Order: sequence, then C-alpha cells, then structure tokens
Amino acid sequence: MTNTGALDLKIPPVVVLGAGTLLMWLTAQVTVPLTRPYPGRVWLAASLAALGIGVIFAGVRAFSAAKTTVNPVEPATTAAIVTGGTYRLTRNPMYLGMLLVLLGWAAFLANAAAVVFPILFILFITRYHIRPEERTLQSQFGAAYETYLQSVRRWL
Repeated sequence: MTNTGALDLKIPPVVVLGAGTLLMWLTAQVTVPLTRPYPGRVWLAASLAALGIGVIFAGVRAFSAAKTTVNPVEPATTAAIVTGGTYRLTRNPMYLGMLLVLLGWAAFLANAAAVVFPILFILFITRYHIRPEERTLQSQFGAAYETYLQSVRRWL
C-alpha cells in the first residue's frame, strides 16, 4: 500500500492520546476556566476512563484471540479480519476507547476548552490512521472486508 499522506500511519495512536492528554492539561492551566468543578465530576471522569480502558482491552483481546497484530502503524501485517466481540459494534474499539479516556480526562479537568482535543483526536485518527488502515485491509481482504465495512460503523 502506498501512503497518500505524509502523516499516514506515522504517529502511533498511543502517542496521539498522550499528546492530547498533555495538551488538554496545558490548556486547562493557561485558559480561564469556562466551567467550574461540578458534583459527580470525578465519578464521571473515572467512569468514562474505565469504560475506555475496558473497550481498548476488549479490542486487544479480540485481536489476540484471532492471532493478528495490534500494531496500528503496520496494517499490512494483519492476519485476519476481526468481526466478533466489540468489533460487532464498532470497527475501531481501540480508538473509541482512547476517545473515551480523553472524554474522561476532559470531564476531570472541568474546562470546556479541553473538549476541543477529543474532537481533534477523532479528526486526526480518522484521517491518518483509520482511512489508511481501511485502504490496506480492503486491498488485502477484498470483498470480505467490504462486507464488514458495510455492516459495522467506523466509530459507533
């Protein structure tokens, strides 16, 4: 597969997640709080983060059971299309889990400006990871992958 963009599959999603959490924290430190801490904030933040981590691990477990790679920067090494478990609900549970972690962090920070970063995460991951992965998997698995694309949504 030829990459069509300079950043396609170059920055590991976990690095994007880490950068996002750091930028969210820095934003919360340097901007005027647009919200105040609210009742249940810590519970909401912990719940979203725990759900996100659970979704990530469910995706990794499904890949492991299928004996295929979880390496997002080398989709050509994929050995199988995983369609069971969380992959029946979303084609990208690991990325969805990361998004939930970011939303949990935004809830904890209680700064509305921090919500920009989960949106940027969706845009970046979709453009520079999901679409290139999909192109690779379509060329590798053909009609079987196309059927999966038609039956399960990209995010939710």
